[in-house]
Amino acid sequence: MNSTPELLWPKQTPDANGTEPVRDIPLLTVYEPSNCFRKKAAVIVCPGGGYSGLASAHEGHDIAKWLNCMGVTAIILEYRVGANGYKHPIPLQDAQRAIRTVRSRSGELGIEPDRIGILGFSAGGHLASTAGTHFDAGNPDSEDPVERFSSRPDFMVLCYPVIAFAETYGHTGSRINLIGEDAPQELVEHLSNERQVTADTPPTFLFHTDEDPGVPAENSVAFYLALRKAGVPAEMHIYNKGPHGVGLAKNIPGTRGWSQACEHWMENMGFLA
Repeated sequence: MNSTPELLWPKQTPDANGTEPVRDIPLLTVYEPSNCFRKKAAVIVCPGGGYSGLASAHEGHDIAKWLNCMGVTAIILEYRVGANGYKHPIPLQDAQRAIRTVRSRSGELGIEPDRIGILGFSAGGHLASTAGTHFDAGNPDSEDPVERFSSRPDFMVLCYPVIAFAETYGHTGSRINLIGEDAPQELVEHLSNERQVTADTPPTFLFHTDEDPGVPAENSVAFYLALRKAGVPAEMHIYNKGPHGVGLAKNIPGTRGWSQACEHWMENMGFLA
């Protein structure tokens, strides 16, 4: 069951250039599962769109319904994007706020505060992986109680993600939209997230397709190898068939199995206990 979209910042959105929902004002939409199947886990969903727009249907609402089917509370994050004038760190600020918000409302949502994941597609996968490699424990002295909570996700699901800004196989459009054409090399490397993995990076599930022409599978491979080197639990599936942006891939034999594989991984990791 989905609720009406709500403001990510109920009082005042920081750094907003206007008042248009989604474009200037980020939103959360909560999908709650049936009580009969409810697990104590939640996943924040970040649709893709190259940091120029949001594919909120097949990479947002469809994904929320799938998560509900396994008993997981889903929260769609409609974040601000670079093409609308919201360069880094604004999208990350939105993602971190979403994680803090869900954690602060864990009792209300019937979830455990240490079972909050983030899932992202394409550029949304870059945003999710940025949240998983650039986080903080919260500010205990903040006047805003939400800001006192950690922004670290407990796990990540990265679907054909943009990862490597500093490599030739990275997605140029996403990089330019987020940080501009002439960004300093230090910032490019800072947001090339395979270079930011540590032992504290959350456990991660990745899936990609070998045929993806827009965001090559090397992005997922590079992140997986970095996780493996850091000793972080990870699982990766690279399917043969499918273009970029397949979503649930319902009509692609083989590739459509990624969602079941992801559910098994979440179960094996204890997030669906």
